[in-house]
Amino acid sequence: MKVLLDIKDSKASFVMELLQNFPFVKAKPISAHKAKVLEDLKEAVKEMKLIKVGKLKARNAEELFHEL
Repeated sequence: MKVLLDIKDSKASFVMELLQNFPFVKAKPISAHKAKVLEDLKEAVKEMKLIKVGKLKARNAEELFHEL
C-alpha cells in the first residue's frame, strides 16, 4: 500500500527517521511539485468516475481546448 502524507517541514525529518526504523516500511520524500501532480491526477480520476455514472456533465474537447 502506498500512502501520501502531508507533514509540516519542521516535523518531516522526525517522521522520516521514525518510518525508516520500521523494516517493513520504505519511505522516501517527494517534491512539492510531484505531490501536486499526484493530487491533480487523483482529482481527475474522481471526476471521470462521476462523469461515467452520470453525476457530472462532461465538456467537449473543443471547449477544453479553448479554455487552455
